[in-house]
Amino acid sequence: MPAPYDLNDDSVVVIVGSGAGGGTLGTQLALKGIDTVILEAGSRHETWDFINDEWDSFAQLAWKDKRRTSGDWRVSKDFPNLPAWIVKSVGGSTVHWAGASLRFQEHEFKTKTHYGELADANLLDWPIDLTEMEPWYAMAEDRMGVTRTNGIPGLPGNNNFKVMEAGAKKIGYKEVHTGRMAINSEPRDDRGSCLQIGFCFQGCKSGAKWSTLVAEIPKGEATGKLEVRPDCMVLKIEHNDAGKVTGVVYADKEGRMQRQKARMIAVAGNSIESPRLLLNSASSKFPDGLANSSGQVGRNYMRHTTGSVYGIFEKPVHMYRGTTMAGIIRDEAKHDPSRGFVGGYEFETLSLGLPFMAAFLDPGKWGRDFSSAMDGYANMAGMWIVGEDMPRADNRVTLSDEKDEHGMPIPDVHFDDHENDTAMRNHAYKQGAAIYDAVGAVRTIETPPYPSTHNLGTNRMSEKPEDGVVNRFGQAHDISNLFVSDGSQFTTGAAENPTLTIVALALRQADHIAGRMAKGEL
Repeated sequence: MPAPYDLNDDSVVVIVGSGAGGGTLGTQLALKGIDTVILEAGSRHETWDFINDEWDSFAQLAWKDKRRTSGDWRVSKDFPNLPAWIVKSVGGSTVHWAGASLRFQEHEFKTKTHYGELADANLLDWPIDLTEMEPWYAMAEDRMGVTRTNGIPGLPGNNNFKVMEAGAKKIGYKEVHTGRMAINSEPRDDRGSCLQIGFCFQGCKSGAKWSTLVAEIPKGEATGKLEVRPDCMVLKIEHNDAGKVTGVVYADKEGRMQRQKARMIAVAGNSIESPRLLLNSASSKFPDGLANSSGQVGRNYMRHTTGSVYGIFEKPVHMYRGTTMAGIIRDEAKHDPSRGFVGGYEFETLSLGLPFMAAFLDPGKWGRDFSSAMDGYANMAGMWIVGEDMPRADNRVTLSDEKDEHGMPIPDVHFDDHENDTAMRNHAYKQGAAIYDAVGAVRTIETPPYPSTHNLGTNRMSEKPEDGVVNRFGQAHDISNLFVSDGSQFTTGAAENPTLTIVALALRQADHIAGRMAKGEL
């Protein structure tokens, strides 16, 4: 472990958050010889600490800090304090994720161009495109050991996949396989291959699943140039009279206030915490919050158009055995407005344990209809919908008047479904049911969206400063030494799980930052 950096050392890069963006950026900067400190609000749990039980794992890893929720989304009724399900631990949500690692499609970087003007949607083209991102995607796939890339074989299909695959092919779908997963299908990077233990959203006890905790941060720390400080909740970013950021104020494990000086700051706290921090860093020079001259900080919150379909069969499926999300159907991911909506969606296999299934199948429901579904758990197959939801200016994160234990305002997450989201979800429900019906389902069940695990937007990239928060490298339009490194910089959400793109952007950003520092520009 490197010696701790001094609190007054203003030559260090400070990164807030250690997940896909922050953990990758911090490691990559350290590998380039740049002194870096990552401040992580959560504790450090190693692979041997992880609990292979959903409820206990949730208690150990989840970000349970209070939040407020508003809007017409079902989550605000069912889970008002839990709009998003992210991790508060070193490694962030890469510790508790499925592993699905998919590139965006070309049209998804240019949605304004391809979808046109859509009422009540705040569409904008990304200032980058797929051609520019391809080498960074390739680097990220190699780094993460993504299956079906770089000659790495796919994972085996479990029963849940086999049911989905058979149904999908019967109704004419063609692109069906066990996915591009950042889970070792063979030993790689000093980590073993997947043991098919099941329930693998939780921290992977075998270390086969890529996370910044096991696969990145230790390499950064080995350079002596990266210090990770767990249990450090950043509350405010400070700046000087010239408008450059100079450091952060954070509460340490004992709740004491500390100030770490910085040469440059990168915010990577997820799409709820990152805008919360920027808004809470308001000052007389930046009265509306940092990097917010456009008024876009906190706006355009996206969470993917989601929902699930479960099929109950006459014979056991045991969907929970094997990799949770090793199965994907990509045929509906295209942009085809003839379906009644713009953008596309994917189906991915999903299984929840019995207690979580009881909580999420149809929250608040009880009686024979519900209990008979639970009785059929062993005979159940399940899939999750991942679709592109529309950015809307009023879907946003704001600061409420209620404070947390550190005196920081808690965030309010407001979300209304766009009619395009609803049309897409209804189409997916119908197709998902058809897949299971085609192979003899006794019953199919549509479940409402869960608390979001894909939180996107709120500090979006834009060509013009008035349209967003950061430029094409994640650098704040307003403040040259402030960067955003997580999914909050996404201009639009695409139909793909976001982690691969977050990692690719972080690798590209590290290259950009190191180059600018070498020229004395940062």
